[in-house]
This record gives sequence, C-alpha cells and structure tokens, in this order.
Amino acid sequence: MEFLILFSASAIVFALGASIGSFINVVVYRLPAGLSVLFPPSRCPHCLNQLKAYDNVPVLGWLWLRGRCRFCKSKISMRYPVVEGVTGLIFLVIFAIFQFSLQTLGYWAFCSWLLALSLIDFDTMTLPNPLTKSGLVLGLVFQMLLGFVPNHSWANLASHLMMGIVGAVLGLWLFDAIAFFGSILLGKAAMGGGDAKLAAMMGAWLGWKLLLVASLLACVAGVVVGGAAISLSQHKLGQKMPFGPYLALGSVMTIFVGEVILSSYLQLFPR
Repeated sequence: MEFLILFSASAIVFALGASIGSFINVVVYRLPAGLSVLFPPSRCPHCLNQLKAYDNVPVLGWLWLRGRCRFCKSKISMRYPVVEGVTGLIFLVIFAIFQFSLQTLGYWAFCSWLLALSLIDFDTMTLPNPLTKSGLVLGLVFQMLLGFVPNHSWANLASHLMMGIVGAVLGLWLFDAIAFFGSILLGKAAMGGGDAKLAAMMGAWLGWKLLLVASLLACVAGVVVGGAAISLSQHKLGQKMPFGPYLALGSVMTIFVGEVILSSYLQLFPR
C-alpha cells in the first residue's frame, strides 16, 4: 500500500514537472521574440497549425508523433521532450528531499525560473529582465514565507527578508565587480550585465552564504566544461560563452548539497 501511494505521488509530481517543462519551452521560444507566452495556443512554427490537446502531452506527445508535426511532418526538436523530462526529474528530486513543504513549492518555482533563463541564455546570450526581476521578487517573498509560516513570527520574517535582500545586493555587486575588473584585465567585456541580475535573483532565494557556494560551484563547472570544450576543439579560447547555465547549475546543486558543503567548510575552519 505504501509503495502504491509513493508511486502515485511520484507519478503526479513528475507529470506536474513535465507540464511545467512544457510551458518553459513556450517561454524560451516566445519571450526573446517578444511574443505573448499565453496567446496564441501552441502551434507548429512551420505550418502554424494549432496543436491538438493530445499532441501537447509532455514527453509522450513527441514520442507518438515520432518527433514530427502531425500536419506538415516537419521535425520537432528533441529538446522539447528533454526539457519536459528533466523538469519532471528535478521536481521529483526536490519532492524526495523536502517532501510536502514550503521549500518544495519554492524550489520548484526557483528551478523553473533557472531552467528558462539557462535555455534563453544558451540560445541568445541574453538573460531577460522580466524573468530575473520577477524571480528576484519571488525569492524575497519565499524568504518572508520561510520566516513567517513555521511560528508566525514577524521578527523571523524580517530576518529572512533581510537575508534575501543582502544576498541579492551581494550577488549584484559581486558580479558587477567581476565584470568591471575582468574587462580591465582582458581589455573587453568579461561578463554580460544579465549575469549580475541573475546572481541577485539567486541571492534572494538562497541568502548570501549559499549564494557564495552556488557561485563557486558555477565557476568550477564553467572551468571544467569550458576547458573540456576547448580541448575537444568545440570552443575557441576567448570565444564568448553563456555563463547563466553554469550559475543555474550551481544554484540547483546548492539546493541539494549546499548546506552540506557549507557545514563541511565550517568544520574545516572553525572559529
């Protein structure tokens, strides 16, 4: 009986995540193009025929259409079901760790914003202000709820809000400073302005301590992946690369293991 309940809950969570992933695909395609993310309904970008409801079923719709439009037979990118599946898996992992809690709902939203921003940055080398700004506001609301909900303490709410604000300001200043000094050293722009805004959003959600952990993990991931790409001749030295996906990856990793990394560091260097 417990297995059946666990399986049912997992299936529902995965389906919810995959559905959010489907909407993320819409946002990633339409927002940079200046189109409404709500209207018109989903349609083929080639023949413009509106998709049937059963063709829009996350992951499965792509499979039973065999990756082609029902009407014009144009290929549908495999990225669509991959994004849906990955979002579903992220939702599952978050649910497995945080169970039925405010953190689960908050981190579902946070990771959805991060995934949308990552894909847009990968495609266009931009991080749209509407997403970073709305994500920052949601992060501060999340911090206030974390402080208030457990014991209805206004003092705790204020403390959590201040932690989010400090994290946001630190993220903005830190990456603005990196961009400024990096441009002096390299003689050209070292980082886009959107990265600092994304870091501010991360700080609002994570607080200043975990922001530093996420930033470190992002830098390590960027060095490893960038170095591997250069060694495999997939990327030229000095060629621009989006850093938003690495910041997002560092944030997601921090949600899962950030507290462990932080506590381990404090044990190594006790006060």
